Amino acid sequence: MSRRRWAGPLLLALLLTAPLSLPATAADAVPSRTGAAEATPLVPLPSLSATTTQVASGLKRPTALVAPDDGTGRLFITEKSGTVRVYQPDTGLASTPVVDIRSSVDESGNERGLLGIAVPPDFATSQDLYLAYTALPAGSVTLARYRLDESRLEVLLSQEHAEYSNHNGGQLAFGPDGKLYWSIGDGGGSADPFRSAQRLDTLLGKIMRIDVSRSCAPLAYCVPGDNPFVGTPGAREEIWLYGLRNPWRFSFDRADGSMWIGDVGQGRWEEINHLEPGRGGLNLGWSCYEGPEKFDGGDCVPGEAYTAPVFTYSPYTGGCSVIGGHVYRGQKYADLVGGTYIATDYCSSTVWALRADGEGGYEQAEIGEMPTQVTSVGATADGEFYVVNDLPGGLHRVSFAREEPTCRVDREVRAWGTGATVDLTVTNTGSTPVDGWTLEFPLAPGQTVVSDWNTDLTQLGNTIEAVNAAHNATIAPGASITLGYLVDHTGDVSSPPRFMLDGDACAVGD
Repeated sequence: MSRRRWAGPLLLALLLTAPLSLPATAADAVPSRTGAAEATPLVPLPSLSATTTQVASGLKRPTALVAPDDGTGRLFITEKSGTVRVYQPDTGLASTPVVDIRSSVDESGNERGLLGIAVPPDFATSQDLYLAYTALPAGSVTLARYRLDESRLEVLLSQEHAEYSNHNGGQLAFGPDGKLYWSIGDGGGSADPFRSAQRLDTLLGKIMRIDVSRSCAPLAYCVPGDNPFVGTPGAREEIWLYGLRNPWRFSFDRADGSMWIGDVGQGRWEEINHLEPGRGGLNLGWSCYEGPEKFDGGDCVPGEAYTAPVFTYSPYTGGCSVIGGHVYRGQKYADLVGGTYIATDYCSSTVWALRADGEGGYEQAEIGEMPTQVTSVGATADGEFYVVNDLPGGLHRVSFAREEPTCRVDREVRAWGTGATVDLTVTNTGSTPVDGWTLEFPLAPGQTVVSDWNTDLTQLGNTIEAVNAAHNATIAPGASITLGYLVDHTGDVSSPPRFMLDGDACAVGD
């Protein structure tokens, strides 16, 4: 597939603001598949509602959770200080940690600590856990194997990270190929001061791929021979992907093996990337790009090809740090959200839902709210979702339901040259009148509002807030009102992909 060039105390603000919105036209993003399209649920995303139920409390700054496929039904939950707690649905949260490596963990600063955990495919027999943490004495980002039956910690790989305490990454996950993947941020500070993300001689700003099932002396692991930079002079051969800022959470789709990455942005965009299985060696853009836009003062290499995100959002939505999630592959809600990617944000708590639209893009919607300050989304061995939140430290079960939207927005775009007009028809599909309204929606990158009608419209970044005029403040059940705006654009004249009316998702028409 060709690649295109594109221009374009909070804990784990491990995360520090980034983007969202762009339709998935980026090369190296996952194309639509006929089989996948046939299996896609028919429930429109705005008709979905996500809620949570707290099932445990008393966790101390939880950072990650994972489920071993060993028939126990339990969850392992990491705490920032260096402990791992066990939760079982029948008995609750165990008071005594199953792992305690506090003597090895540097938890200074908001973003250091025990950050990630993974269980290997052979866990039921090996009793091995893999842990990512910042290590004493200098905060090196470290990958280690913990032998549960021996309470023994074995360091496998470490990357110096002393200058700044933020952007440690820390996600661990075994891919469909059985290899272990590990993310590390760009080294911290702001604007990638060491130009780490675009360099191949450091593990900073990367996702690595290694084989931990064997060792290749002097390494305690092996570098797979098909890693993209094996044999490249000066490059770290463990690197799988580069050009990342702070990939705090990534996951693999259990059905097709594709990879989803939530990468925390600098301040204008939060972004989500979706990559085909086995697509190593891609450059995801930071710090030449932040989300869909060129980053001012970034590290750009002439002629370099960058892989664009499939979804971005602005911190003007109230977000600050994207929390990458998972594609739902459980059974309980398969008819509603099967094949749908679910993510959230540490600050806004918005539940984002993404699903391939069969035309090379992605449907997108806000479908609810998580508890405050969620740091990680996890899935059980059966594919059901849980989340942990930082402060006050709880575990929550995620549920989904069908809830029909009470509004619909139809769009009409007329474009010419560098301008376009957009007319929006808002219909009250509910049973009660709307009396005073605010319509929120994103614009495509490069669009700037010049004027508006039948509304009082404000643009912050790519985020629009349109408030009713005096003459159209009330929308009776079944009635519609129209509003619109004129934009200048830089080439993308696509209409808004999602709408929220007074905080509720609207169905999207033509």
